[in-house]
Amino acid sequence: MATLRIQIHPTTHKTHPHQKTYTPLISCSVQQPPQTNIKVVINGAAKEIGMAAVLAVTKSRGMELAGAVDSHLVGQDIGKVCGMEEALEIPIINDLTMVLGSISQSKATSVVVDFTDPSTVYDNVKQATAFGMNSVVYVPRIKPETIAALSGFCEKASMGCLVAPTLSIGSILLQQAAISASFHYNNVEIVESKANTGAFPSQDSVQIANNLSNLGQLYNRDDLETDVPARGQRLGEDGIRVHSLVLPGLVSSTSVHFSGPGEVYSIKHDITSVECLMPGLILAIRKVVRLKNLVYGLEKFL
Repeated sequence: MATLRIQIHPTTHKTHPHQKTYTPLISCSVQQPPQTNIKVVINGAAKEIGMAAVLAVTKSRGMELAGAVDSHLVGQDIGKVCGMEEALEIPIINDLTMVLGSISQSKATSVVVDFTDPSTVYDNVKQATAFGMNSVVYVPRIKPETIAALSGFCEKASMGCLVAPTLSIGSILLQQAAISASFHYNNVEIVESKANTGAFPSQDSVQIANNLSNLGQLYNRDDLETDVPARGQRLGEDGIRVHSLVLPGLVSSTSVHFSGPGEVYSIKHDITSVECLMPGLILAIRKVVRLKNLVYGLEKFL
């Protein structure tokens, strides 16, 4: 709550050679309460994305790194692990409960960022909620039943949780553009590329296909039922296919190609560094502290 401070300063005015009068000068100032930083815990801090998150949080106004959790590099200072010149004096700890317990004593607004694994997300969010902390979850391939269970739990506890299939703002903009284009074209293919093998199709491609499959459209009617492997993997029942390309040296890329009579419309998004996820992460941290339930998708806040 802001406080109002009034100060009275006497001033002297001469109205006669032998007479002085005093007129009070009143000044008012509004004192704002000190703003407390959002305390952020990175769970999965030793991963590439975790280290990028540490650097992003330490550079962001209004928030501070309060803990680093991981099963690797335990005991090492997270600042040094991230290549910072000065240590942050925050060791990596392989015990989420211990970190949350020590931070909860400060009663400060806190957020746990989860970069771990689909099998541990539910328990991690429950722990954070038990200590009065909100959660941002960026873990690919979380099962729908896990998200449903978390949604019910967070709503009952009146605690915020943001589950983000992607933290890339560019990826979200591509998805929104693809939805707009889908109303004007009857043929669509998704092409993704990566430098190394992994789970295919990617989370981004699956999300695009899911978005386009819920619009009542039927795509690629000419070969809807083909089972030729070279035509790519079919996602859903609406004819959308994805093609995955893996070659060393490629950047992580997702393209959506639409076609109609006499034209082809293509949308492409490239990721050259994990740093592209950090603006979305910082936005997610700022927004989740105001939530009282689970929200799926960062696009709700763009």
